[in-house]
Amino acid sequence: MTEMPPSPLRVVITGVSRGIGRATALAYADAGARVAGLHRGSDAGVSDGLSAAIRERGGEPLIRVGDTKNTADVDALADEVAAEWGGIDVWVNNAARLLVQPFLSMDDHDWMDLLDSNLGGYIRGCRAAARHMVPAGTGSIVNISSAVDPFPPTDMTGYVTAKGGIAGLTRSLAVELGPHGVRVNSVAPGATETPLNDESWNDEVRATYRERIPLRRIAEADEVAAAILMMGSESARYVTGQVLLVDGGLTLNGSVGHKRN
Repeated sequence: MTEMPPSPLRVVITGVSRGIGRATALAYADAGARVAGLHRGSDAGVSDGLSAAIRERGGEPLIRVGDTKNTADVDALADEVAAEWGGIDVWVNNAARLLVQPFLSMDDHDWMDLLDSNLGGYIRGCRAAARHMVPAGTGSIVNISSAVDPFPPTDMTGYVTAKGGIAGLTRSLAVELGPHGVRVNSVAPGATETPLNDESWNDEVRATYRERIPLRRIAEADEVAAAILMMGSESARYVTGQVLLVDGGLTLNGSVGHKRN
């Protein structure tokens, strides 16, 4: 009897237009997946360019403009993917906003806006994905957290708080959705070259990271994407509720130059 070829994975990625989101979309396209995504940019050329790149690599695109702060945008994408492709296999919550600001200078609006983008958007994404995955009895959600959660820099309390919330959301949903066949994990990148980090890095910051990271280099976005694909794949089918640090050993380095005996 002739074996049927495996069906392409059906993947949704938020914050898909640049950085880790784009690298993940292209990595899934290389694997022949159907790749849907949401991004905030209003330039139609961004969607068209990414769609073309996905096709060139062997994937099938479905890219939409929207904001993860808007429940209707997130739900609409999930429903469209399920209607077009018959379901959702992997959902990657990646959209984020960076804020470097001292705690005492942040007002309520600063907090609510940052948490709505960086944590509320993940809650909406998990809910939209789970509504389709739970009835199907299968699925994988991958939340992009950050090494700033266990290794917080100064002046980033809001961002660190949101990323810590993502870790808690991941573990809690793993327990709740596991009996329904849905896995929930998190990938926590360390220092990674992305447009988001360009907003707050200079040459001095990069040099400090290279000094602190045991592998002595900053990650590229496609290296983080490889970990995301692994956590969402069948290779990790017995892994759930975990936060995978992809940081080159940054959070392990307690070296401060002790005097040798």
